[in-house]
Amino acid sequence: MILLVLLASILILGVTVYQYDEQTQDYNLQRFERKESTATQIIDLELSNKTTYPVNTENLYKIFKERIYEISSINRLNISIYDLNGNLLVSSITNAFEETNIGPLSYNVLKDLAQNSNHRIVKTRVEDGNGYQSSYSYINDPKFKRIGIVEFQFTQDNSEIEYELREFISRLSLVYLLMLIIAIALAYFLSSYITKSIKSISDKMGQTQLNQRNEKILLNAASSEIEILVDAYNNMIDQLEESAIKLAKSEREQAWREMAKQVAHEIKNPLTPMRLSVQSFERKFNPEDENIREKLSEYSKTLIQQIDVMSAIASAFSDFAKMPTQNKEEIEVISVIKLAIDIFNDECVRFQSEEKELFAFLDKTQLIRVLTNLVKNALQATEETENPEIIVDVSSESEFLKISVSDNGKGIANELKELIFEPKFTTKTSGMGLGLAMIKNIIEAYDGNISFTSEKNKGTTFTVILPKK
Repeated sequence: MILLVLLASILILGVTVYQYDEQTQDYNLQRFERKESTATQIIDLELSNKTTYPVNTENLYKIFKERIYEISSINRLNISIYDLNGNLLVSSITNAFEETNIGPLSYNVLKDLAQNSNHRIVKTRVEDGNGYQSSYSYINDPKFKRIGIVEFQFTQDNSEIEYELREFISRLSLVYLLMLIIAIALAYFLSSYITKSIKSISDKMGQTQLNQRNEKILLNAASSEIEILVDAYNNMIDQLEESAIKLAKSEREQAWREMAKQVAHEIKNPLTPMRLSVQSFERKFNPEDENIREKLSEYSKTLIQQIDVMSAIASAFSDFAKMPTQNKEEIEVISVIKLAIDIFNDECVRFQSEEKELFAFLDKTQLIRVLTNLVKNALQATEETENPEIIVDVSSESEFLKISVSDNGKGIANELKELIFEPKFTTKTSGMGLGLAMIKNIIEAYDGNISFTSEKNKGTTFTVILPKK
């Protein structure tokens, strides 16, 4: 209702202004034509009866030298008379012969006048905010021979009409403002009356939640349409309660399934490099090597580290809400990362850092899990690369620790970049797609973040930012 009243007000205002403008133009045109007709008759009468001079072009100046001012004053028109070549002969305009005022008629005016079937043309122009209408026609002698050109110029003064328009619009605006206020009041009370019962229903709907017992709606003296809506809502409450029970049961089952998948994935991650490490040690084992004890110690330390990771995961399995549990302690990051990537025993995996020592308060086990996942993904991405190269870079940036894992593998397609951290999403033929999602949760638990850049068939770089404290 409010919109209709407002739209009607704008349309009527536009139509009013347009109508006033049309009427003003018609009025000025008719007024100008009447004045022009009268002035033309006076000029013809002057040439026919009153002049003592021979009626020709040369004598037009003498005939109208004084008379033109009187004709101009009577009809309130500016009158200028030209010869047939457009040169000014006489004019009622003061100082008309000065260069800055009136010059010869343009070629276009002479051409248009000669080609017009009525031998009359009208030109309109605006100067300094004032409108001017000028008409050009031929002056004929008593034998209808052309002897000159007369210009009638009419100045449009629309100030009075514009004032009346402003007055009318102001009064009309007051009327429509009053109508708009009335429409707002009516719309408010009418909508309040119609939606009184619906308000009660909407309040109940706003309080409806899946995880609590919801009350049914009881209304008295409601319309039949509202009663149908209330019955539908009450039926929905019954169905919602049944669905909530089923959903809770399904969520518990789904949570344990996801838990099992995550645990299996996390335990499987260190098993692959451990197997490779054992096989490599078996091939290279030489009991006569004088450094065999040091190598055995290093090999044992690497395996124990990965076993500790699996042990921590198994310990956390009993409490899903605490997986993975943070155990912050000050660790030397460089040595931990070197130890974490040594297990892969692959020449294409290289470590680089400008820092010799770098300390941070982190969970050592979780840091190893993050590195193991990223390096393993990089190795899988470079399986079909001729000269694979994986670089683990560690640096310090103010209060933060930056770890980047770069590879020259197949990269990640643009359409898959938004899904890369989604649980269960994977581009591999095997695996559960939980690795990146889990390490993202670990990193965000430290108020850190993980991001990546990738280019198809050129490689991928994962960057991890962690606070040192």
